Amino acid sequence: MAKLENKIDFVMFFSVENANPNGDPLNGNMPRNDYDGYGEVSDVCIKRKIRNRLQDAGEKIFVQANDRIEDDLTSLEARFDSIFRKDKDDDETVYSKSCELWIDVRSFGQVVTFQNRSIGIRGPVSVSMAKSLSPVNVISMQITRSTNGMKKEKGGRSSDTMGTKHYIDFGLYKVKGSINPYFAEKTGFTMEDALKIKEALRTLFVNDASSARPEGSMEVKKLYWFTHPGQLGVASSAKIHSIVDCDIKEGVIKPLSYNDYEIKIKDDELSQYKEKGLRVEVIEGI
Repeated sequence: MAKLENKIDFVMFFSVENANPNGDPLNGNMPRNDYDGYGEVSDVCIKRKIRNRLQDAGEKIFVQANDRIEDDLTSLEARFDSIFRKDKDDDETVYSKSCELWIDVRSFGQVVTFQNRSIGIRGPVSVSMAKSLSPVNVISMQITRSTNGMKKEKGGRSSDTMGTKHYIDFGLYKVKGSINPYFAEKTGFTMEDALKIKEALRTLFVNDASSARPEGSMEVKKLYWFTHPGQLGVASSAKIHSIVDCDIKEGVIKPLSYNDYEIKIKDDELSQYKEKGLRVEVIEGI
């Protein structure tokens, strides 16, 4: 497998329509937003979906979701203990073998605190929280079910037949990320792994439907994948991310669809980096 020799930056846009992209458990599972009304999806949520897509592709995952456990081990500690022994494996062995075994560890890193150990694995892949390009409307809907969930002695409805469902009508979200080749060298993250991350991002919402996110309600629209000519890169990640410009189209007061936005690369800024060897790939989602 080829060593990752090039720094990588990426910018991705995805749409949400009549769905709850990331509920806040401390706020009644309402869609996350900031004080100005802009929608948010946590980086933890984005990484969870990347892990799920990698797992769908047959990769071994350390941090498996409860509904996706493949080895009948219901905790990270149990999964760790099934591989490593305190009296036999030193910290260096744990570091290297964890990265070798699990793609999410060598991608995102992991803090190992099992068996009285304290090992910090710093992964090369960093992902920001997703932020909507415009404020979103959070809508709450009262729902009922036709049967009681609990026994009711004297007829009528039990209290658990009533509920509330929260969603946003529409939002276009932007997420940024980078892959650092120096950290990749330490964890054994390869160019092949980078391509797997790219494919996971392109297909992020495949096999991700739920009652809060019906099939087709979340869609990757565009992925910009920047590959630098070397490990240092031709510019900082912040500079590269800012090359992708996002604006509401002229005459649109309230964006209601992806087509109400104009997303483009600033050609004048990109050209100066292209001269230094930066390559950009524009990928449509599925």
